[in-house]
Amino acid sequence: MSGCAHSVVSWVAQTRVHQGRIALARGDVRGAERSYRLALKIDPHDATVRAGYVAAAADLAHKQYTLGDLQGALGTIRQAERIEPKNLRLQALRAEIESARLKESIVSSNYPTYRSAARRILEAYTQLDIANRAILRNLHRFSYTYDTADLTSAIKASYELELDVARNTNRLIAYRQLVSSGVPNAPGSSSSNLGGASLLPLP
Repeated sequence: MSGCAHSVVSWVAQTRVHQGRIALARGDVRGAERSYRLALKIDPHDATVRAGYVAAAADLAHKQYTLGDLQGALGTIRQAERIEPKNLRLQALRAEIESARLKESIVSSNYPTYRSAARRILEAYTQLDIANRAILRNLHRFSYTYDTADLTSAIKASYELELDVARNTNRLIAYRQLVSSGVPNAPGSSSSNLGGASLLPLP
């Protein structure tokens, strides 16, 4: 009787495994993880079931991560790590997600500073457009007057515009680096201590 019961358990578990494989083939990682999880409850010692569940859970966690559900992804990883705690894929995914959580926390805490800096950069680039239009006005005026003073004004403004473009590009690069890396505030400091010049230093 015990042998018969074991055969039934194994058959039910393998049926769930088959369902999990079909779900994976369809791209349904959540359905696959669920099928393998049910198989694991039925036959927790079967090596195929255990390996299949861990792989499906890793796929689901990656999907959750890409959709922005970091907490859900970590929960899925924790469940899979109970089965295979030293799985390299799970470890790598956990490290990536925890890094993303840290960055998310940093960006959230520094959002007012980032927003203020972005506004200043936008204003600076708007000024470039104004300066460029001033150059065009001088050139249009020259086409009627042929007064070299208009060309001189256009050349001078063009040099100034070139310097402004370089300054703004450096600020933009610094801003991207700041947001990408995210540097936590030192103890006792706050975002308000980061003035515009210190946040995005001009060359």
